[in-house]
Amino acid sequence: MTEYSALLRRNPAYRNLWLARVVSNLGDWFNLLASAALITSLTGAGTAVSYLFLARFLPVFLMSPFAGVLADRYERRLIMVLTDVLRAVTVLCFLLVRRPEDIWLLYVLTVVQFVLSSLYTPAHSALLSNIVPPADLVTANALDGFTWSTMMAVGALIGGVAAAAFGVTTAFVLDALTFLVSAWFVLRIGYVPRAEPAGEVRTGLFQLVDGLGYLRGRPFILGLSLVKAGGALIYGVVNVLEIPMAEQLFPLRGDGTLTLGIIYATVGVGTGLGPLFLRRWVGDARNGLLWGIGLGFSLLSLGVLGLGAAPSLAWVIVATLLRSLGSGSLWVFSSALLQRIVADSFRGRVFAFEFALLTLIQSIGTLWAGIALDQLQLGIQPLFLMSGALGLVVTALWGWFQARAALRVATA
Repeated sequence: MTEYSALLRRNPAYRNLWLARVVSNLGDWFNLLASAALITSLTGAGTAVSYLFLARFLPVFLMSPFAGVLADRYERRLIMVLTDVLRAVTVLCFLLVRRPEDIWLLYVLTVVQFVLSSLYTPAHSALLSNIVPPADLVTANALDGFTWSTMMAVGALIGGVAAAAFGVTTAFVLDALTFLVSAWFVLRIGYVPRAEPAGEVRTGLFQLVDGLGYLRGRPFILGLSLVKAGGALIYGVVNVLEIPMAEQLFPLRGDGTLTLGIIYATVGVGTGLGPLFLRRWVGDARNGLLWGIGLGFSLLSLGVLGLGAAPSLAWVIVATLLRSLGSGSLWVFSSALLQRIVADSFRGRVFAFEFALLTLIQSIGTLWAGIALDQLQLGIQPLFLMSGALGLVVTALWGWFQARAALRVATA
C-alpha cells in the first residue's frame, strides 16, 4: 500500500479529490439502504424496488451525454461543487416521504439527485486525469476503486444497522452532510488548468456529435468504453434481486435489512481488493490490463452463477465476493486505460458516453428483474442463473475483442 499512500502525500490536489470521494461514497450507501428499506416497508412490491433503481439509472443515461459536453466546456471542479450542494438539499427533502401515498415524491427526488450525479461523474473522471500524471493513473484508479469499495463496506454495514436501529431519517441526514463535506474538499483543490485547450466552443449538440465521431473513428477506445456496460449486462438484475433475496430467502432474525447490509459490505470488500490483487498479477501495461478485464468478466460471471445456486447465506457471501472481485477489476482497469489514451478535450464526453450506456443497461436489467419477479414469477435464483449464463457469452466476446486488438498491434 506504500505507493498509494505516497501518491496521497505528494499530490495534494488528488488527496482532496480522494477525500471528497471518501465522504460522498459513505453517504451514498446510507441513502441506498434507507431508500430500499423505506420502499419495502411502504409497498413490499418487487416492481416498486425496480422503479427505485430505474429512478437512479435512467436520469444518468439521459443526461450523461450533455454532462460530458459541460465537463469539456466548463471548469470541472466548479461543476462538482455545485452538484454536491444541490444534492445535499435534494437528499434532505427525502425526509418528507412518510406514507405509501408519498412514494411518488421519493421517486421524483431520486431522479433529481441522479440528474445531478450525472453531471458530477464525467467531471470527476475527467478531472482525475488533469491532476494525476499518466504514470500514476492506474494507482489512482485502483485507490479510487478501493475507496469506493471500502466506503461501500463501511457505509452498507453501518447504514444497515442505523436503518434497522434508528430508522431511515438518520441515514438521509448523514447523506446530506457528506455532500457538503465533499464540496468543501473539492473547493480545496483550487483551479486546475486543462492538459489541452478546450477548442472552439460550439453548441452542445455539435460537441455531442463530435464526441460520438471521436469514438466511431477509434474502435479500440470504443471497445474500452463498452466494458462497464458489458459488466452491467451480467449484474444488471443483481441490484434488484439482492433485496428480495435478503428479505425472503436469507433474513437474519427476521430482518432482511441487516442481511442486505452484509451483502453490500461484501461487495465493498470484493470490488476493493479485486483490482489490487489482479494488478499485482497482470501489471500496469496495456496488455496486462486487457487480460485483467478478461479475468474480471470471468469472475463476475462465475459469481452470479454461484448466487443462482446458493443454498445458504454463507454461500451467498462467497459468490458475492467472487462477482465483486470481477466487477471492481472491470471498472478500475477500463477507466485507467481510457484516461491514458483519450484526448483531454474529449475526455468528458467519452466518460459520459460510457456512463450513459452503463446506466441504460442497468435500467433495462432492473426493469426486467421487477417484471420477472412480480408478473412472470420466474423466481430469484433462476434469474441469477440466466444472468450468469449471459455473462459467459460476454466473456467470450471480450476474448474476441482482445484477440483482434492484439492482432492489430502485431500487424501495425
